Amino acid sequence: MINLDTLAIILGGGQGSRLYPLTAQRSKPAVPIAGKYRLVDIPISNCINSEIKRMFVLTMFNSASLNKHIKNTYHFSFFSSAFVDVLAAEQTIASKDWFQGTADAVRKSMHHFINHDFKYALILSGDQLYQMDYTQMINAHIENDAEISIATLPVHAKDGTAFGILKSDENNVITSFTEKPDSKEILNWKSEVSDEMKAQERYYLASMGIYVFNRDLLIKLMNEPDMIDFGKEIIPQSINKHKTLSYQYEGYWTDIGNIDSFFEANLGLTDNIPQFDLFDKSQRIYTRARMLPTSKISGTTMNHAVIAEGCIVSAAKIERSVIGIRSRIGNESTVINTYMMGSDYYETLESIEKENIKVLMGIGQRCFIKNAIIDKNCRIGDDVRINGGSHLEDTETDLYCVSSGIVVIKKGVTLPKGFVI
Repeated sequence: MINLDTLAIILGGGQGSRLYPLTAQRSKPAVPIAGKYRLVDIPISNCINSEIKRMFVLTMFNSASLNKHIKNTYHFSFFSSAFVDVLAAEQTIASKDWFQGTADAVRKSMHHFINHDFKYALILSGDQLYQMDYTQMINAHIENDAEISIATLPVHAKDGTAFGILKSDENNVITSFTEKPDSKEILNWKSEVSDEMKAQERYYLASMGIYVFNRDLLIKLMNEPDMIDFGKEIIPQSINKHKTLSYQYEGYWTDIGNIDSFFEANLGLTDNIPQFDLFDKSQRIYTRARMLPTSKISGTTMNHAVIAEGCIVSAAKIERSVIGIRSRIGNESTVINTYMMGSDYYETLESIEKENIKVLMGIGQRCFIKNAIIDKNCRIGDDVRINGGSHLEDTETDLYCVSSGIVVIKKGVTLPKGFVI
């Protein structure tokens, strides 16, 4: 049954500076992931799988490609109330400022939300990787007569210092909150968790940035303009005023906050049993249907490789790498620990001759690529060598960035023949 009581609000994030240069020309939710998807497909797919089919995506920076993706992807029946709408930050008579924080983004978009009938607002992040049935969280919210519910992830003490940590009682009601406690302070923040979590010593409840609010309470809180962020202000100040429930989630979840976490989340898909399961029919991830041909592989040794559709691969070796749509990899090339996002279009023989293109889109012949992210529509000439790793210092040029040893080739650039990083 379609959940008509719930309206989903997906926060697109700010400028996404920690994911730069992947966010130089696109918003964070539009960043390609897993070879064929966009980050925004994750919360939208979770909503669809949970029968929540009314969604708003709030963005502020570089939203053109996100708009295009959503417009070309999420089509519902004309006779359905389902929709996915992008709301970009806008100046109005009432407010001439851009979004100042997560709560401020919701506040400035409230006039769009209240035109719809709903009892519960499900507020989600657009830059996390996980698979969750939100229906279970909403049902727990209703059954416990909560006013706010927060999805929490039991974590180890060493991991908890990077999160907002909540403490709950035996009824899962949240009693207190602290932001990024230090390694000594966090030891006082144990909560009751399942036996499985206890066995793993995951006693500390980290906020996942996933919230359920009762409609009336959300409207009331949004009338307080001084509170601009959910995690830093709304939640800490609401805990002792409104019944706030912890909904413990024990599955895979990662926050795609920086280049390192983005890189590892993608390469993790190549594991024998990946923590994020793209093959689970009950939790499908939806994206644009491109009707591409099957991939063609010639003479390539592959180990722990994920290859999207529409690729032409003649590499010597591909190992622990994700190869995105329409990728081309030339003869005798080696690709290791790399996420290649692919291309938005194919080059034709006519265009190559007409425009006198010397370096074709994709990876050329006899290249060696390791510990790299190759953004969309890049041209890597023959005999290019990219050897990322801890030996490289963080740096930026017009062609690439190095972050935590990971070499990120910027979107649409050309690396000439013999180029070395």
